[in-house]
Amino acid sequence: MNQPLNQRTAAVVDPILSTHARGYRNAEFISEVLFPRVPIPNRAMRVIKFGKEAFRMLNTRRAPGAKKKRVQYGYASDPVSLVQDALEGLVPIEHQQEAASVPGVDLGAGAVNMVLNVIDLGHEYAAAQLARSAANYDANHKVALTTTDRWTSDSSNPVADVDAGKEAVRRSIGRYPNTLVLGPSAFTALKNHPKVKEQFKYTSKDSITAEMLAAYFDVARVVVGKAVWLPENAADDTLASDVWGNDAVLAYVPMTGESYQVPSYGYTYELSGYPQVQQPYFERDCDSWIYPTTSERRVILTGAEGGFLFQDAGAAAA
Repeated sequence: MNQPLNQRTAAVVDPILSTHARGYRNAEFISEVLFPRVPIPNRAMRVIKFGKEAFRMLNTRRAPGAKKKRVQYGYASDPVSLVQDALEGLVPIEHQQEAASVPGVDLGAGAVNMVLNVIDLGHEYAAAQLARSAANYDANHKVALTTTDRWTSDSSNPVADVDAGKEAVRRSIGRYPNTLVLGPSAFTALKNHPKVKEQFKYTSKDSITAEMLAAYFDVARVVVGKAVWLPENAADDTLASDVWGNDAVLAYVPMTGESYQVPSYGYTYELSGYPQVQQPYFERDCDSWIYPTTSERRVILTGAEGGFLFQDAGAAAA
């Protein structure tokens, strides 16, 4: 006979660790720059997309008594279809006993952080795959750089490439892109590019930074995706791959404090109240405390015309 659902048979959320989980973010993960987080109240929400009504030259003149034209603000598209990621962190009781003698050591929070890093790496990878897939862009919003056009070549012209991408975005959504995301190799190529170094040779002796590149390209921010990944069963001595590869992505996304109800390159829809950490439980067969952690979210490319993809920008020049 089934037991009635109560606090002893149901999963109970740990409010302190859940609050910690919601505030914790690994600085190496930058997917939320391109896909800002949007909390949604339930799993049945639909994605809000925007049409081109704001850019059409409508005839708004009206004769007395005539019907008024109407324009729709956004529209509900496909269901969000959140995906759930769940993982448990394990803390052996021996480690916890040793940590108890050291002030300020919280192995529970550490276990949750480790779990969140693993879950967030999967989310970062999914976001990068979405942003880097050429199939998600039309012909006007992508370019595959080859040979001497790649930013690793001294003959290339990165600022001309970015300016062309900015114009393509502006002519599609009426706004200039404000964000440039670079894979590590693309960032290194730009830092060492003679045209970029020439721009700053009289103004700074420091190494060229992401902030300096933002000024050079006239965008609000340049962000470098530094995260790496390994297949689950890879050997420990296997070199990891860059999550953001050799590519660069230019996009318009709402900045901090702006409303998310505006046309944007993409969003991360996340169920309100998540991530959640359930109350830890003790397993006697391994003498360890277990910290179950769950995330429910989905990264969605809501408007690819608000972005521009530079494929192989940081690949070696052939």
